[in-house]
Amino acid sequence: MLDVEFAQLSDTGRIRKHNEDYLGWVVPATPAEARTRGWLFALADGVGGQEFGEVASRTAIESMISGFREAPPGEPQLALLPRLVQAANAAVLDAGLTGTPGGTNMATTMVACALRFDRAVVAHAGDSRCYLIRKGHVNVLTRDHTVANEQLRLGILSARDAAAVDARRLLTRSLGTSMSVNVETGEHQVFPGDVLVLCSDGLHGAVQATDFARIIMPNRDLELAVRDLVTMANTNDGSDNISVQAIRIRSVERVGMYRGRPYKLH
Repeated sequence: MLDVEFAQLSDTGRIRKHNEDYLGWVVPATPAEARTRGWLFALADGVGGQEFGEVASRTAIESMISGFREAPPGEPQLALLPRLVQAANAAVLDAGLTGTPGGTNMATTMVACALRFDRAVVAHAGDSRCYLIRKGHVNVLTRDHTVANEQLRLGILSARDAAAVDARRLLTRSLGTSMSVNVETGEHQVFPGDVLVLCSDGLHGAVQATDFARIIMPNRDLELAVRDLVTMANTNDGSDNISVQAIRIRSVERVGMYRGRPYKLH
């Protein structure tokens, strides 16, 4: 059966006065729930410069958690996660329209990871990321939805220019800004020993990906590892809120799919 351990930490940083990031998770209560629903981890970063960013991020995560818990058992996570992100988008938009007289602007990024059997489904909108650490190598499973990254993809900017340009944090997608959001979703096979890292740009903008693998070593305590990552981000920069969730895969249950239903592989 799939089994995981995880640790998380959210820090205000050295400059900002309050934390606009928000974290959430759902752990199955029974082995049956692990097989029919699985685990959920989600991180949201309230958009800086907007009003009530902390309300937007909390609203998005609470919507994700409640939707995941109420989802029909066995619903494929590849369909479930983007549906839940769309519902979270609607919840943030509604909170902005009804939260104050005349409404207010609020928005948030979102990255979510659902785990079941031997698969991880990652859905995101914005520039919060998910990394996969496997045997000391780090791969980013998401792509930043920013103006700079889109210009890099189109060949308008070089990688060096994209990292330095002012538009590197200007989002092209976020929750709460329109009636629907274009959710990017991917499915990945996981193996024992893999570590998935969800983080806000306060972390990945200040800490190199190679440092992720160096700090989150095999068998190292995850609580200490995430604490060290946040400390490094504060030392290197600290100008933004810093949030991270680290999920280590202890064991998996290999399955195949037939007509949308899983079956155990031997």
